[in-house]
Amino acid sequence: MALQLGDDAPDFTADSTEGPIHLYEYLGDSWGVLFSHPADFTPVCTTELGEVARLKSEFDKRDTKVLGLSVDSLESHQGWTGDIKDATGNTLNYPLLADPDRTVANAYGMIHPNANSTLTVRSVFVIGPDKKVKLTITYPASTGRNFEEILRVIDSLQLTSSYQVATPVNWKDGEDVIITTAVSDDDAKGKFPKGFRTVKPYLRLTPQPNR
Repeated sequence: MALQLGDDAPDFTADSTEGPIHLYEYLGDSWGVLFSHPADFTPVCTTELGEVARLKSEFDKRDTKVLGLSVDSLESHQGWTGDIKDATGNTLNYPLLADPDRTVANAYGMIHPNANSTLTVRSVFVIGPDKKVKLTITYPASTGRNFEEILRVIDSLQLTSSYQVATPVNWKDGEDVIITTAVSDDDAKGKFPKGFRTVKPYLRLTPQPNR
């Protein structure tokens, strides 16, 4: 059965380009992003891994640890890192997990037999400090991911885990947010001292509370 939001993220130990990784120990109290790519030495994957390396400091700012994975061997990963640097100008600066026996891929449902029975699809899992799955996204092998969007979602997840707010369409960090319907107008006056604007009784906007 596929992992769903709120499920425990399966723990595992796997070899990586930075040594053995025990997921829960590696994440500690941080957030995490686990993303799979179909295969080493392939064009779309090369661009993706280089882009995540470029954005590593942005994940760090969000106390978020990144892990890549494919069902290729550690030796294959190590041979590929030079190509990633040559093609994208970015050096791999986060662990790339080797999963040749598909233990992690199967635990996370990263192999979709109707798409490809042997390779992982482009899965993304955001894992909270409580080790719960907070986000899942699945792309086909032919479509590269937008990791700026994944950073945007992490901003939303981290904000909404601390305040009784939701983020509207196309929201970006620093913009107004929505007060959840569980908060009454009277309570909102105390919880959101910057004030709020009522568009509809169920749609109230307030400045981002942690800004």
